[in-house]
Amino acid sequence: MDNFITFSITVFTGFFAITNPISNMTVFLSLTQGADEKTKSDINKKSNLIAFIIVTVFVLIGKYIFELFNISIPAFKITGGILIFFIGFEMLQSKKSNVKNIKDVNIDENIAVSPLAIPILAGPGTIVTAMNFVANVEPIHIFLVIAIFGFMSLLTFLTFKLSDLIVKIVGNNVISVIGKIMGLIIAIIGTGMVIQGIKISFDLIT
Repeated sequence: MDNFITFSITVFTGFFAITNPISNMTVFLSLTQGADEKTKSDINKKSNLIAFIIVTVFVLIGKYIFELFNISIPAFKITGGILIFFIGFEMLQSKKSNVKNIKDVNIDENIAVSPLAIPILAGPGTIVTAMNFVANVEPIHIFLVIAIFGFMSLLTFLTFKLSDLIVKIVGNNVISVIGKIMGLIIAIIGTGMVIQGIKISFDLIT
């Protein structure tokens, strides 16, 4: 039971840091600026649903992707860890990650698919994180990862829905600080994945 609790907390922390609802809220506000409430609501629902479906698919078929391309778990953990560390480092440097680089987009519901769902909510960092969590685990852990990301999608949906109110109450400076903290957590998670991959490669797991 303790193992499930620890695993769940780790997964939630990882997803919360990499999806970063508070930081992405400012992106949502920027992309939907000038849109009416119905359009905002439709974009919010669609983007989070698509992101959930994308991550779920990768969680479920990730093992088969490993087998198809003959990818070893240690190699994936090390490469994924480096990628996640890079994203976190850029956030700490107050830069927009190249993985999430977006340009001006016309206000219509297509932005729910790109860039909101892909690559902001379900980008490479999120997919790598999800697949790392389900690499070489029991089916119950896979279910937990899907359920926790579903909860994260709901949390993101609510954050976007209340975005105008949150910015008014909290302020942009506080949101910027939260973004840096999330960047540090992401970098630490990435480093941990690299260390774990090295340990597995050299059979150092005890």
